Amino acid sequence: MKARLHTDGGARGNPGPAGIGVVLADAEGRVIADIARGIGRATNNTAEYEALIAGLELALDHGVSEIEVFVDSELVARQVRGEWKIKKEHLRGPAVKARGLMGRFGSASISEVRRERNADADKLANQGMDQSELDLDMDRERDTPSLFD
Repeated sequence: MKARLHTDGGARGNPGPAGIGVVLADAEGRVIADIARGIGRATNNTAEYEALIAGLELALDHGVSEIEVFVDSELVARQVRGEWKIKKEHLRGPAVKARGLMGRFGSASISEVRRERNADADKLANQGMDQSELDLDMDRERDTPSLFD
């Protein structure tokens, strides 16, 4: 089965509350599955890679054999294609994992698109960031002593 994958990741504060958004669609553009998930505190680039990895795993789980991936991160697209060196050590592992996952498809490509062409994944990533903000706020509240302690 052929499919298109749009992924996005972001962080508020960089690093800050981070989220991922993924939209998997068939060749005709019908949505097969999507993901909006908070990933805690992370950088924008880490979130972009997390979104890509989650999307590729989702596509494999759905039996996709040919995939076109669209991201709005030039850094991720060029690093995964091997055009740019990976200078940040913390991005090496995710880049290797993403390349390995892409190699499991019969055919796979990754392209950078403008944010406007990635709007659905961007919206889901923002929902994920909202969730991370709530989760991180709850963690801070638990760390604050009660007036009754």
